[in-house]
Amino acid sequence: MIMKVKTWTVLLMSTYLTACAAPATEKYQTIMDSVTAGKVNQIIRSDVIPSSDKYHGEVISRVSSAFLGTPYQAETLIGGPSIPEALVVNFNGVDCISLIDYVEALTYSHDQKSFLQNLVKVRYTGGNVDYLSRRHFFSDWFASAPRNARDVTADISPDYAVVDKQLNRKPGGGEYIPGLGIHPRRINYIPGKAISQQMLDHLKIGDYVGVYSPLEGLDVSHVGIVVRHDGRVWFRNASSLAANRKVVDSPFLEYMRAKPGIVVLRVE
Repeated sequence: MIMKVKTWTVLLMSTYLTACAAPATEKYQTIMDSVTAGKVNQIIRSDVIPSSDKYHGEVISRVSSAFLGTPYQAETLIGGPSIPEALVVNFNGVDCISLIDYVEALTYSHDQKSFLQNLVKVRYTGGNVDYLSRRHFFSDWFASAPRNARDVTADISPDYAVVDKQLNRKPGGGEYIPGLGIHPRRINYIPGKAISQQMLDHLKIGDYVGVYSPLEGLDVSHVGIVVRHDGRVWFRNASSLAANRKVVDSPFLEYMRAKPGIVVLRVE
């Protein structure tokens, strides 16, 4: 799956989404259906609050487990160069980026209001709900303020590599995200050939992992979460593969071994 970093298609979601009026001080619309609202409350009550004294990675694992089986659905967000950005909350279908957005925002929340506030902080730089402020790239999580996570790739394996990227530059010229500009960024990644059982021992539960992309204008092509159960390390992800089309746990080593590499971020 290639991470969606293009102009988002506006979906006609009026059949199941309810527009929630944002506070008068806000300049954006919040869109969340009743089913999603109920799930937000349930996850906070059942998974977040009881885990308040746990290591953050354990909270991420527990919260993300609530999304297992959720259908894969791309392009659920609303916004574009000529389309006003809306704060979309849709647990009925997720892609890889919206999954980690929702999970990370939920882990810090104690009610629906705080979840919406946290989602703004996670999804947008500077808390600015705007298409060009959206964190379109995985590395925006550590490179853009306020920072969501720390890049720990170099700590995971001594065999990590470093590459200078020109993010948002399309191979044939132009931009993936029109109007965003080209962003020079140094990316650390662990090559696929260096991904081993020994390396897995350095991953922590709740680490966010991106599948490295060799394209100059992209940092990763897919993202997911490190979880551990049944004595193994798994990659929890919103899979677009025809055999899945939902949030699943994939055996980490087998999944990543043939990939170009990985980028690892950690929230502490």
